[in-house]
Amino acid sequence: MEVILGKTAGFCFGVENAVKNTEEELSKNKNVYALGELTHNRQVMDKLEKKGLIVKEDIEEIPNNSTVIFRAHGVPPKIYDIAKQKNLNIVDLTCKSVLKIHNVVNDLTSKGNYIFIIGKKEHPEIIGIYGFGGENASIIGKEEDIDQAIVNFQKTGLNKIIIIAQTTFNSEKFKKIVDDIKSSIDSKYEIEVINTICNATVIRQRETDEISKNVDMMIIIGGKNSSNTEKLYNIAKSNCENTIWIETKDEIKEIKNVSKVGIMAGASTPKESIMDVVNYIKEK
Repeated sequence: MEVILGKTAGFCFGVENAVKNTEEELSKNKNVYALGELTHNRQVMDKLEKKGLIVKEDIEEIPNNSTVIFRAHGVPPKIYDIAKQKNLNIVDLTCKSVLKIHNVVNDLTSKGNYIFIIGKKEHPEIIGIYGFGGENASIIGKEEDIDQAIVNFQKTGLNKIIIIAQTTFNSEKFKKIVDDIKSSIDSKYEIEVINTICNATVIRQRETDEISKNVDMMIIIGGKNSSNTEKLYNIAKSNCENTIWIETKDEIKEIKNVSKVGIMAGASTPKESIMDVVNYIKEK
């Protein structure tokens, strides 16, 4: 059986940096909290929690004078304010690509622009970005949200829309939504598109697309709450019906009548989990 492992499978720079720096912080400080899961991978989180990391979803639950880690997804401005009020030692591990979006949104809204943020509404990265847009921003998760976003924009009396995207958003879907926005709004308004999808995400999605077209079975590895992994699964599934989404090798039930298997992993998936699956397949 031939196994094709994606070259881009596994940790992206932002997640790798966050995990590495969190481990370093835990080695010298036993009172470390993370605001939300550091990464959407249960195996990684289990290891960090065993080393002492305490995860809280609400910053108000973190004791004053403690150390708080802001994960790669980033947080809205109000969270920084609360952290300072609580005298928390902030270890800001927001991904550089996400920080860039924060700065862009903050700068452009202050100059009188309206922001359309394309991404998953409940995703922590989008919540953080939206916080920098203030009243002059709308989130578009799917085509059905476009009309309401346009209404919100028109109420402000502004004339220019800036369209940006979640760093892990599906690149093809982003183009489709942008085209739909342009066709749905009066041409008198100015529209500028800033493609903020991370280059590593684009490459990983492209590689997933290519591999899944040339195998009998596709295995996507990553947390079930991982947005970027879900997108990889959807891409693979559209090309290869025999596609499964797993977190660990234990979820693989059977492999029959397969001569070529493709493997790809999300940006939050550690190398150990990937190699466990690869070795399991080879043993089979």
